[in-house]
Amino acid sequence: MLPVDAAPGGSGPALPALSTAKSFGCLIEPDRIADVGSQVIGVVERLNVERGDTVRAGQPLITLRAEVERANAGVADTRARVDADVRAAEASLTLAEQKMRRAQALLAENFVSDQAVEQARAEHELARQKLAQTRSQQRIWGEERRVAEAQLALRTVRSPLNGVVVERFVNVGERVEEKPLLRVAIVDPLRVELMVPTAQYGTIKVGDRISVRPELPGVAPVVATVRHVDGVLDAASNSFRVRMTLPNPKRQLPAGLRCKADLPATPTAPSPAAAAAVPVARGSF
Repeated sequence: MLPVDAAPGGSGPALPALSTAKSFGCLIEPDRIADVGSQVIGVVERLNVERGDTVRAGQPLITLRAEVERANAGVADTRARVDADVRAAEASLTLAEQKMRRAQALLAENFVSDQAVEQARAEHELARQKLAQTRSQQRIWGEERRVAEAQLALRTVRSPLNGVVVERFVNVGERVEEKPLLRVAIVDPLRVELMVPTAQYGTIKVGDRISVRPELPGVAPVVATVRHVDGVLDAASNSFRVRMTLPNPKRQLPAGLRCKADLPATPTAPSPAAAAAVPVARGSF
C-alpha cells in the first residue's frame, strides 16, 4: 500500500504550497477633511485660528460682523425678561375674583341684583383670559429671543470635528458668501487607501492588521487595521479598494505620504519544475 504522504495515483508525496508575501503602493491621507463655510453672508471680523492649529469640535474658528444681530438679541432678551404685564394681569384677576365673591355674598342677602353678580362674573372671566393672553405673549417673546440668539450664533463659524487647520482661505475684512473659509482635517487617526489586484480578493478582511511602510526617511513601519473592503470590483483597473485606519498619536506622521503595504502571504501552487524534482515514493505490497 502507498504511504499516507504519497500523492494521488502513486506519483509522489503531496507537495507543500509555497507562500509569497506581496507589497502594494498605498497613500496615507487624513481620515476626514471638511471645508468649513458659513450659512450666512457677512464680513470677517476676527480669525480665531491659523493654519496648523489644533482645533476641537465646536470651537469658534471665525467670527463675522454681527452688530445688528447683537442688537436684536439684546432687545429680544430684554422683552422676554419683562414680566410687568403678567403681574398686572394677575393683579386684575385677583381683584375680579374678590369683586365676584362680594357680589355673590351681597346677592345672598338681597342687597344686589342678579345682574350685578353676572357682571362681576363676566369681569372675572375677562381678567382670567387677559392673564392667559399675557402669559402666551410672554412665551412668544421667549421664542423670539431664542430665534435672535440663533441668528447671532450663525455669525460664529465653529469647527465640525477634532482635527487640524490645514488651509485658510479668507482674511479679516473679507466678504464671505458661498466659498469655504477654512479646511480642517482629522490626522489622528489617519486613513490608508490601497488598491489591490482582483486576484487578492477574499484574502483581506475587515479587522486584519497590515504592516505599512511610509516612504519617509527614518520612519519605521507601522501597523494599520483594515476598516473597509469594497464589495464591488473596478473592472477598468482589475482591482478593488481597501481602506485602513492608522493611529497617529501626537501627529507623528504627516498626511499625504506614499507608502507600501505588506499584505499577508498567500499560498501558491508549486512550479512544474519543482514538482518534477520531488522523488516518487513507491509503495510496497
